[in-house]
Amino acid sequence: MTLMIAIDTASGVAPFEQLRARIAEQARSGALPAGYKLPTVRGLAEQLGLAPNTVAKAYRALEGDGVVETRGRNGTFVAAAGDAAARELARAADAFAERAHRLGAAPS
Repeated sequence: MTLMIAIDTASGVAPFEQLRARIAEQARSGALPAGYKLPTVRGLAEQLGLAPNTVAKAYRALEGDGVVETRGRNGTFVAAAGDAAARELARAADAFAERAHRLGAAPS
């Protein structure tokens, strides 16, 4: 299986955002299964004609979204859907609690 991604340089959307959106879409659709090892930052940057920092920024955003997980020197892998859902739920709960606190709600 290969990562099939093209970046539209004429688009008004930043390349890192295009890359982030395409990988996220393929991971959510199952085209990239959980556990799939993504190319290295340098390898994908070279393949797509992007700066390594652009790819690294997309990978960091994907990790923050729970779509991928980085395992140190072993690489970056597509996260299991359940893991991503649990992380998203936890982030939503934290955001709700923070907002409630700012609005003056006291813990019970």
